Amino acid sequence: MPNRKIQIVPDMPALSRAGADEIVRRAKDSIAAHGRFTIALSGGSTPQGAHALLAQQRDLPWEKIYMFFGDERHVPPDDKESNYRAARESLLSKAPIPPENIHRIRAELPADVAAQQYEEELRKFFQRPPGEWPRIDLIMLGMGPDGHTASLFPNTAALNENSRWVVANRVEKLNTWRITFTFPLINHAAEVLYLIAGDDKAEVLRDILEGEKKDAYPTQQVQPVNGKLLWIIEKGAARLLTPR
Repeated sequence: MPNRKIQIVPDMPALSRAGADEIVRRAKDSIAAHGRFTIALSGGSTPQGAHALLAQQRDLPWEKIYMFFGDERHVPPDDKESNYRAARESLLSKAPIPPENIHRIRAELPADVAAQQYEEELRKFFQRPPGEWPRIDLIMLGMGPDGHTASLFPNTAALNENSRWVVANRVEKLNTWRITFTFPLINHAAEVLYLIAGDDKAEVLRDILEGEKKDAYPTQQVQPVNGKLLWIIEKGAARLLTPR
């Protein structure tokens, strides 16, 4: 994949620093090019270190930064499982970003309502003509040991969605609903940034990045149409990759 780049780092602090540096670089470039920076944050523990470092960047024009979420668990915003809560604690409550620039998924609502409302919010913000996709400047993603990304899990209906921007996705193995960006929305981003850590990701990561089967895991469907794909990987997760 010509627009794919892989960067391997020695540990979690280096992963957080490399992630934060990439976000800052993209933010400055985007603001210089078109006056604003749009970013979709990811959940889980891995990106929180990058979030914390990003919050320390006082020289960024935060009033020109707009934050979204690539997926959310079907819980209220103060729940310990909430992606919004994690981002609020590590980044949003610490950075001088205007509250109106933060666009959270209202996952306290029924999942299908939350997904519909969030898609409508995105459509209102990006103002795309019918049939056209928005170009988010940077979408942060992670990956689970099962190869899922955002809340696009193996053997779930959302994997095949090609017209909606945001959907409610039933995940039977977790007995829950998730609200998630769809692959076409992700793949129209200017940049997709993966932050990956953990020895338990190594086998799946090798299969995704170096395997012959191209449709074994949901993460393999992340292929930006006309954008950059950057994988920043902690060495434990990268231990089975071909040395580069």
